[in-house]
Amino acid sequence: MNAPIGVIDSGVGGLTVAKQIMKVLPNETIYYIGDTARCPYGPRKKEEVLTFTRRLAKALEKKHIKLLVIACNTATAVALDDLRERMSIPVVGVINAGARAAIKSTKEHKIVVLATEGTIKSGAYERALLSLNSRAKIIPLACPTFVPLVESGEYEGQFAFDLVANGLKPLKNKSFDTVILGCTHYPMIQHHIEKVVGPHVTVLSSAEETAKEVEELLNYNNLLQTTEKNPQHIFYTTGSVPIFRTIAQNWLEIEQLDVRKIHL
Repeated sequence: MNAPIGVIDSGVGGLTVAKQIMKVLPNETIYYIGDTARCPYGPRKKEEVLTFTRRLAKALEKKHIKLLVIACNTATAVALDDLRERMSIPVVGVINAGARAAIKSTKEHKIVVLATEGTIKSGAYERALLSLNSRAKIIPLACPTFVPLVESGEYEGQFAFDLVANGLKPLKNKSFDTVILGCTHYPMIQHHIEKVVGPHVTVLSSAEETAKEVEELLNYNNLLQTTEKNPQHIFYTTGSVPIFRTIAQNWLEIEQLDVRKIHL
C-alpha cells in the first residue's frame, strides 16, 4: 500500500527507530515529527504528554499514514492505549519491543532500565519485563541529563562522556548483565554508556524489535509497499530546522533530507 508510515517523538530520539525501519523496510516512506520545541517529555505531567502526543498523531493522521509508531518511551507509556482506541490504523509503541529484546538477551535476569523520569515513574518497563519473565530483577534509573545532551547535538567528546558517566554513577556497585536504553535518544550515546558499564554488559535499544513489529503488522494487515521505489521521506520539527537537519543527516547518513517546520 502506497501510504507513509508515521513516526512521532519528543525530538530527535525517534530517528534511531526510523533508521531501523528504513533498514528493514527500504521501500517504505516515513513521515516523522519531532516535537523539539517541547522536548524533553520526561519531566512533564502525564496530561501534558498525552495532549502533545495526540496532537502529533493527529497531524500525521491528516497526512494519511497507514501505521503510527510512537518512537518515544515517555509518550508510549502515557498514550499508547489512548491512541489505539482513537485511531483506525495500527499503533506501535517502543516499550514492549525493548522489554522483549532484553528478556531474549539476559542470562542472569538482572536488567537495568535507563529512561526519562516520566518513563521510570510510569513503571511501564517493569510491567512489560515481569509479564515476560516473573524472575527478572529490574534496576530502574532515570537519566534526566541525557535527552538535552542529545538534542543539543553535542553528544560526542569528553564532556558528553563525563556527563554520561556521572548519570550512571548509581549503578557502580550493582550487579546486572543487560541494559535497556529505555529512551530512543539514548542509542546516540550508546558508545559512552557501553564504555561506562563495561564489555560484559549487553546494551540494547528497542529500535530493532520495533522495526520487526512494524514489518509484521504491515504484512498481517496487507499494508506493505510491495513495489520497489525510492521513498521520499519527510521530517517535520516544531523547533530549529538547521539543528534537526544536522543531527538527522549525521544519524541517518543521508545527505539530502526534506526537513520542514511544523506548527501544532
